[in-house]
Amino acid sequence: MSNEALQAALEVMTSRIGEQTSRSQWFEISQQRINDFADVTMDRQWIHIDVEKANAGPFGTTISHGQLTLSIMSHLPSAAAASNDTATLEGQKLIINYGFDKVRFPSTVPVGANIRTTGTLRRVEIKGSMLEVMTELVVEVQGQEKPCCVAESLTRLVF
Repeated sequence: MSNEALQAALEVMTSRIGEQTSRSQWFEISQQRINDFADVTMDRQWIHIDVEKANAGPFGTTISHGQLTLSIMSHLPSAAAASNDTATLEGQKLIINYGFDKVRFPSTVPVGANIRTTGTLRRVEIKGSMLEVMTELVVEVQGQEKPCCVAESLTRLVF
């Protein structure tokens, strides 16, 4: 990709900084999904999978793993849409998940809760022949004031 085209893509993305990129539909976190995640990750702490004990515990029910919430963000349409907003950039071939700058879990996700993600473009910079994009993803729980996850997601747009 020419330096001019990369600069043009940078200008397009920079003009979007501060914009909400998308908001996903609500997505239910079921006990089966929590159990399946526990099996895959071997994190079988009772607050996630022992319904009877969790009902008497500090949250009054089982709760999702924070890592499940983080992992599922890439499935939620918001995360995909945040990346797809850039799909029209001339010469772009693919988007790579580069990681996270910061992740926090301010509140829990009780079993049966619905979550959704909102993305806001925060930063764009050139990294070699790629653009690195940082999108702040906020995962909210329907009916809760505090979000359950706030993460600074990094993607790299390959040209």
